[in-house]
Amino acid sequence: MSFSLQLRQAVVVTPRLARQYGVLRGDCHVCLWLNVTTSARHFGSSEDGSSSESPAPGRSRLPLKTTLLGRRRSLSPLERVSRLLPQESLSPDVWQLREGQQEGDEEQSAQGDALNGDIHTYQQIEGSQVEIKRQAEVDSVSGDEGLTSVDSVTPSECVDSSQDSHVGLPGERPLTYGEVVLAERRREKQIGFRKMFPLELGGKLHSTWGWLSHGTIAESPSGSLLRTSLGIPLLLRRPSLEEFTLYMKRGPTISYPKDCAAMLTMMDVNEGDSVLESGSGSGAMSLFLSRAVGSKGRVLSVEVRDDHHRRAALNYKRWRTSWSLRRGEDWPDNVQFHKADLQTAGPLLTGWGFNSMALDMMNPHLVLPAALPHLHPGAVCAVYLANVTQIVDLLEGIRCSKLPLVCERIIEVQYRDWLLAPSFRKDGSFNSRRALSEANPEEEEEDDESSGEDKEEARSPASRPFGSVPYIARPHPEQGGHTAFLVRLRKILK
Repeated sequence: MSFSLQLRQAVVVTPRLARQYGVLRGDCHVCLWLNVTTSARHFGSSEDGSSSESPAPGRSRLPLKTTLLGRRRSLSPLERVSRLLPQESLSPDVWQLREGQQEGDEEQSAQGDALNGDIHTYQQIEGSQVEIKRQAEVDSVSGDEGLTSVDSVTPSECVDSSQDSHVGLPGERPLTYGEVVLAERRREKQIGFRKMFPLELGGKLHSTWGWLSHGTIAESPSGSLLRTSLGIPLLLRRPSLEEFTLYMKRGPTISYPKDCAAMLTMMDVNEGDSVLESGSGSGAMSLFLSRAVGSKGRVLSVEVRDDHHRRAALNYKRWRTSWSLRRGEDWPDNVQFHKADLQTAGPLLTGWGFNSMALDMMNPHLVLPAALPHLHPGAVCAVYLANVTQIVDLLEGIRCSKLPLVCERIIEVQYRDWLLAPSFRKDGSFNSRRALSEANPEEEEEDDESSGEDKEEARSPASRPFGSVPYIARPHPEQGGHTAFLVRLRKILK
């Protein structure tokens, strides 16, 4: 018997369907549905498929589809042997057994058709799972607003109604083209999406939560909740300087805001100071120094690499442009970026006197002999180093060069985030704060058996008076790791 088969599709059969229809073969969980293109040629048939000897009257061959898919191999030796013999040589008793087997094959064929229909339904359900999940996501964020047709809603129609009733305060400015905007979406007390981008005419914000045109964002107040093309609300607001340095385009690793704040405290930077920065990097520390010294101060930032120098200058310019659009006043242009090696930059430092210095480089002890004469006596030089071995090299360089510096402090700045939230029961209602003497298991069982209306009232924050809801507190599961060591060196006169 020979076949010409064409593979049509492969579907996964669940164990339940496999047990019910008998299509599971050993450990194989994939059922191949085959499309038979030519008929089978049984023993005694000609090359063109026509039988040379027709079977006995009233006797028909087994259906080919049933032979392939609908039945298992028979365990009867008589049936196996009878299939190998010529059809005309079989006795009436054998044909009677074959008729009984044919009826069983027809039943299995009907079961196979039912299985095909069930799997077709399964495929339709599986194909619609993505749409069901997306609709459930929209319903979860929509609340009681009742979004009925998400696909037909455009982002321009998804503006929060509270924005229309918002009254501008004195000095408030809406978002406008050219400034930097931060879009974020929080879910389950965590940030699920955050992206910083400049507003451009005709641009779009694309995300897995849908797209949002820049025209919809423009002229909206900062802190607005705008809905995407999928109906998902996103918070659009202006980024702080800390967030700008974290999400701006960077070349090397930035000096993280927590370390920059500690270095500014170490150096005691005030308005009107002159500060030397060696290692511009991506421009994070330059921005913090620029804000600290103000319009009366000056910052000299030196970088030896050309790509880092261009990136720092570009980020500084982008922040100044965004600031002037959001505040209506210019950010102080008090940072001078220079591409030079501080070891040989004697002419560059001529005429400068620095109130403090910030060094962020691999080998700071190599530039200290050239830069230290321009530091005021008693001033501080803060050094940003990644590992302890660099600190050892720094102290050894100071000792061998006999520089008038004293190492006052070596610290590592660590922030620990915490989660603080009300305590809820399993049904979503608030827990109650009780004294130890009032705790009674019978009362707790009565509370659990309370009516649905009481549970709805318990879920409402307004139904609980101040101080009656207990809170839980624990460290956040995602904590920031090590960033750098900060070394404070002070210049003294020997």
